[in-house]
Amino acid sequence: MRRDIFQAIADPTRRAIIALIALQAMTPNTIADNFNTTRQAVSKHLRILTECELVKQEQKGREIYYSLQIEKMKEIDKWLEQFRKIWETRFNQLDDLLATIKKQQNEQ
Repeated sequence: MRRDIFQAIADPTRRAIIALIALQAMTPNTIADNFNTTRQAVSKHLRILTECELVKQEQKGREIYYSLQIEKMKEIDKWLEQFRKIWETRFNQLDDLLATIKKQQNEQ
């Protein structure tokens, strides 16, 4: 089943895994050591992240290392950008309103 990247990042454990491997590739055992859960549960999360292409696997000797797929993270950022613009506009409007209120209070 092909999963959506937003389904993948909806889970807090998967977001934590992404944060964990953002700086360096790790083996499933190393990743699992950072969570109070079973190795099998972490493997399931890694499988979902891999299916969504948010992480990639690389075989090094007998170990498999998982690392972050930056390009897929850019897709998430691109989607969020539209909301950043809305938030920034609203914050600017709020700043203007607060400045107007403060100016009126100082005039009284």
